[in-house]
Amino acid sequence: MFKILIAEDEPHLRSAMAKSLKGEGYRVIECPDGQSALETFYSEHVDIVITDIMMPRMDGNSLTAHIRKINPDIPILILTALETMEDKEKGFESGTDDYLVKPILMKELGLRVKALLRRYKINTEKRLELPNTVIDFGAQTLTIIGKNIELNKKEFQLLFKLLVNPNKIFSREQLLNEIWGFESDSMDRTVDTHISWLRDKANSPDYEIVTVWGLGYKAVLCTA
Repeated sequence: MFKILIAEDEPHLRSAMAKSLKGEGYRVIECPDGQSALETFYSEHVDIVITDIMMPRMDGNSLTAHIRKINPDIPILILTALETMEDKEKGFESGTDDYLVKPILMKELGLRVKALLRRYKINTEKRLELPNTVIDFGAQTLTIIGKNIELNKKEFQLLFKLLVNPNKIFSREQLLNEIWGFESDSMDRTVDTHISWLRDKANSPDYEIVTVWGLGYKAVLCTA
């Protein structure tokens, strides 16, 4: 059972979130401020952190930054009444994974938590299973409709990156930096070429690699 840490200084909202998440089968730990949440994080194993930004003793951005030093992978969802780009930039710079703007809909909270935990599980296990496709990062294997597909290392890394972040647009520069590093002879055309190879070699009914003109590429999961 997944355990969720909630840091929120508004008792009624904190209680409502805890009740809703417990109703979905999660275990919940409630904290009224950032400092107590950080102390709890040190002493308890949790699978996801939900934190408000404006709190006494320690704000949500500071809490997020501290947690990221301890665990760079755990999902963190920030709650905020502030919706400016500057506020979001501060949150993402401190290490948050997602935002939820108040007033909060409990159904949306549950959906965001489920999506973050799914991504965390994939990133931890380094394995993604779709109806017709299994991609295992640790074993460097790809199976589509029961057939093993041979990919080179860069093709595999590129496909895994796109599939574990469905619908997220990655620019060519991002993909170059994250997969090819700072190899001096790697250029934008390198990404385009590898995408073309993936479309030919790793075609699956489970996903489509889409070109977003002027921006980059994304993987779209197909529904039956």
